[in-house]
Amino acid sequence: APDQPPAPPAIASQSGGCGVAGGRMTDTRRRVKVYTLNEDRQWDDRGTGHVSSCYVERLKGMSLLVRAESDGSLLLESKINPNTAYQKQQDTLIVWSEAENYDLALSFQEKAGCDEIWEKICQVQGKDPSVDITQDLVDESEEERFDDMSSPGLELPSCELSRLEEIAELVASSLPSPLRREKLALALENEGYIKKLLEIFHVCEDLENIEGLHHLYEIIKGIFLLNRTALFEVMFSEECIMDVIGCLEYDPSLSQSRKHREFLTKTAKFKEVIPISDPELKQKIHQTYRVQYIQDMVLPTPSVFEENMLSTLHSFIFFNKVEIVGMLQEDEKFLTDLFAQLTDEATDEEKRQELVNFLKEFCAFSQTLQPQNRDAFFKTLSNMGILPALEVILGMDDAQVRSAATDIFSYLVEYNPSMVREFVMQEAQQNDDDILLINLIIEHMICDTDPELGGAVLLMGLLRTLVDPENMLATANKTEKTEFLGFFYKHCMHVLTAPLLANTTEDKPSKDDFQTAQLLALILELLTFCVEHHTYHIKNYIINKDILRRVLVLMASKHAFLALCALRFKRKIIGLKDEFYNRYIMKSFLFEPVVKAFLNNGSRYNLMNSAIIEMFEFIRVEDIKSLTAHVIENYWKALEDVDYVQTFKGLKLRFEQQRERQDNPKLDSMRSILRNHRYRRDARTLEDEEEMWFNTDEDDMEDGEAVVPPSDKTKNDEDIMDPISKFMERKKLKESEEKEVLLKTNLSGRQSPSFKLSFSSATKSNLTSQSSASTLPGSPGSPGSPGSPGSPGSVSKSTSQMAAITTKGGLVGLVDYPDDDEEDDEDEDKEETLPLSKKAKLESS
Repeated sequence: APDQPPAPPAIASQSGGCGVAGGRMTDTRRRVKVYTLNEDRQWDDRGTGHVSSCYVERLKGMSLLVRAESDGSLLLESKINPNTAYQKQQDTLIVWSEAENYDLALSFQEKAGCDEIWEKICQVQGKDPSVDITQDLVDESEEERFDDMSSPGLELPSCELSRLEEIAELVASSLPSPLRREKLALALENEGYIKKLLEIFHVCEDLENIEGLHHLYEIIKGIFLLNRTALFEVMFSEECIMDVIGCLEYDPSLSQSRKHREFLTKTAKFKEVIPISDPELKQKIHQTYRVQYIQDMVLPTPSVFEENMLSTLHSFIFFNKVEIVGMLQEDEKFLTDLFAQLTDEATDEEKRQELVNFLKEFCAFSQTLQPQNRDAFFKTLSNMGILPALEVILGMDDAQVRSAATDIFSYLVEYNPSMVREFVMQEAQQNDDDILLINLIIEHMICDTDPELGGAVLLMGLLRTLVDPENMLATANKTEKTEFLGFFYKHCMHVLTAPLLANTTEDKPSKDDFQTAQLLALILELLTFCVEHHTYHIKNYIINKDILRRVLVLMASKHAFLALCALRFKRKIIGLKDEFYNRYIMKSFLFEPVVKAFLNNGSRYNLMNSAIIEMFEFIRVEDIKSLTAHVIENYWKALEDVDYVQTFKGLKLRFEQQRERQDNPKLDSMRSILRNHRYRRDARTLEDEEEMWFNTDEDDMEDGEAVVPPSDKTKNDEDIMDPISKFMERKKLKESEEKEVLLKTNLSGRQSPSFKLSFSSATKSNLTSQSSASTLPGSPGSPGSPGSPGSPGSVSKSTSQMAAITTKGGLVGLVDYPDDDEEDDEDEDKEETLPLSKKAKLESS
């Protein structure tokens, strides 16, 4: 049935005077809502208007017309087809199918109007208006049709205990044929047969006649599959519904009967948290609960073939819920009392829990409403003060009450996040940060006691919706994005990041248990989302609070998923290619934790290895010059022996090309001229051309001419080594601690990295505390060996000496870039064709 709004104003009939009413309509008999069935088998409200029936020339037949009461526009124009099956349900619904997957329903405000239109439909089709369905739903074979038409009706056996088996067989044999189902339904309606069956049910229970009870189960289940509203109205009436449920307790396939009636009468109690004065509403609530219970718990799961045979049952529940929400929404005294008691400090905990659970169920019922009705529903709740009420409830100690309040909050956020944002910004002008609604939500997320953090995951999703600029409104005078994000970063972000900052004060996480790691991963996920969608707000916050450095502490976590979350956060920042971020990363040497994690990961082929390589590959492919130079100048010695991918060698080549261009501006201008003549090419072609020019320029020079003068070359080498020396000084304090870790690592038998670890003096051994190579006698990192701090040996010597000790290629094909093989070939070719000056330069660097 439709919602019951006030009677519409008098409107002129725009149907040419056709139909019963004609002229002007001043009553509500013909007031209807038009519904269509969507793909999810839910009814969508298409609008409210007035229905009429008349001949439409264009359609060449009598048609149903519905014009909107708001503007008189045509909501529906449907020809009454002689072969279409129209169904009348619940006295105020007419349902039919226009096409194979297009179902329509007219929901009348008054039964009289429904009867008038039903008579018109039956008149066109030549049917008796007393029927509830005008046609067979499925065509049958001519033979079946002839057999069934030969007998005018279906004669049921007399309703006796001894004939239950015969009745069950008759019901089962009628189900496959739509025409027989129709005749069976009519017979059951006309003879009051269902009530007689339920009387026999009581006899069978008294006699403990299990066989008879099994037959009754099959009969009642079959009646459900007849899919008739008229039968449901009898079965779901106050006097019959519990007996119907009783019949369905005796499933022949189960060894023992179920106790559904006992549950409904003793366990499930109807709690009237606020007295409901309307007896019709109270009865409707009871009925809906029990019918829903039958659908969900009592009836067996329908087979594929039976699913559509219960569509009327779904519709019955749906329209009942719509009616309940509408009746409650119109009862202002009821809602006023509800919110007054919710926020009253004098309300005891048990009562408050019942009130919150009722409100939660009320909001859940609202999900059956159509968009415009849901608008009105949430507007009503907003006017009643639902958000201030939730703020009070979320500040209480009762975990169950807070959980229910969180569910209600989720309905509000999913429906209208702007309404929630507006409220929290207004309350920020009056309240402290601690009691703001959004901060209470963040605190509940942080303090979730569930080991799996189920509640925290839900709350994080809601926060993400609230801070998502995609669903923020923008008008000429007001930009919600600017206002709300300014508020969020000023009042709320410090609450969100508090656990992260508290846990990363040292070089490794102070708490590293599973639950803490999960929580920090959730916070990082939200921060990563902010990096992607919030421009200057998050940038200022990260740089001013040094957030990235603190996040990278989590790279040392024993939980791989948390370390990867930290890496993903940095990867998202690098992906923006923002020089402000890049300068911050370089100034704070924030590649150090990543390189350390890469080397500590050793030769293991896992997600950490691939993710780190992908990040460096991105820097190489996108040619982020500042980061390329920073990585090569500071970390090349730690990475130079990684040869199972060409990423790091490619980075070194990029770096050398940059320096070449700086030293030879003429070469750079020639490249730019050439680049202006390029058309659309892929990244690989670009690299090939740069390498070609790099080589060609040198080939064109006279033999023996150096690319960089010796003095400049020496100076550049020193420049490269200088940051490494600074890095050494910062790390000296931790050297003894690193050695202890190294000793433990060697004793534990973990596989050491297969990289060559001659990272300029002792720097590399500091970075790779788990490497056994740095403690080998005579290795570059050991005292007295060439390349060690106290040794006069040059870098090139240490490199060549280390090459003799270590084995290259420990990991083959870890990250399989499509260009790898080609690049290997090119590198070999280059070694043969490089001029002496270039070879010397590469070896010395």
